[in-house]
Amino acid sequence: MGNSSIDWHAADIIAALKKQGLTLSGLSRQSGLSSSTLSNALVRPWTKGERIIAHALGLKPEQIWPSRYINRINNKPIIRNLRKK
Repeated sequence: MGNSSIDWHAADIIAALKKQGLTLSGLSRQSGLSSSTLSNALVRPWTKGERIIAHALGLKPEQIWPSRYINRINNKPIIRNLRKK
């Protein structure tokens, strides 16, 4: 949103999705997940969920959750990968 080093508030993410005509539960179902699954990404790091939400908003996950992707001590990227099944 305004400051690029602060994570978006969950309400701002939900509002941004709503502006796109989406809901978190609808996006979750579109992605083959149960309706409440994507809400996990709002409160804890979850790479897959973050990517789904960011893609729906036309953003990168690190733009929405910079604290999850940038090390505040050395200001370097944190490498996070999707888990393989």
